[in-house]
Amino acid sequence: MVEAFLLIRVGTSESLNLMKTIKEEIRGTKGVKEVYGVFGRHDLIVKVETKTLEDLGNLVTDKIRGINGIQTTETLVIGF
Repeated sequence: MVEAFLLIRVGTSESLNLMKTIKEEIRGTKGVKEVYGVFGRHDLIVKVETKTLEDLGNLVTDKIRGINGIQTTETLVIGF
């Protein structure tokens, strides 16, 4: 089992309502366990769980990054 945190930045001109919509879309994605809206350098922190590193890569690149309004992601794989 692979667990990771995703640090997500939403476009700079996005409204709070759109960020909430993006948060809900992420929450409904298979493999997503927790989603938090935060203040600071990143806008969302997401905890995910997949079976393999390949599945994690697919989740991030195909599902999460494909959501309209997401500017950047950074993946932190939980090591211990």
